[in-house]
Amino acid sequence: MAKVSAVERNLKRQRLVAKYAAKRALLKDTARDKDLPVEERFAAQLKLAALPRNSAETRVRNRCQVTGRPRGYYRKMKMSRIAIRDLGSIGLIPGLTKSSW
Repeated sequence: MAKVSAVERNLKRQRLVAKYAAKRALLKDTARDKDLPVEERFAAQLKLAALPRNSAETRVRNRCQVTGRPRGYYRKMKMSRIAIRDLGSIGLIPGLTKSSW
């Protein structure tokens, strides 16, 4: 199991991303719009920089839903390779068979 504090920090980041997603998207569109005056675009960029850093989607780390492990993560299953192997060997993942030769 991963440290509980690391998992909780990541959950906090996910909540912040959801909370500020619309505002961040609007400010990004404003800052990128070449038809607007430079002052307005710069003001949007400053407002974007004033938002919490953890509200950026890139700061969210993909973690295993079972163990919280941050590495060896399979997006399709939302689990780490180790959790997939453990649950697959006891037959809890439908359609997954452990190969042996």
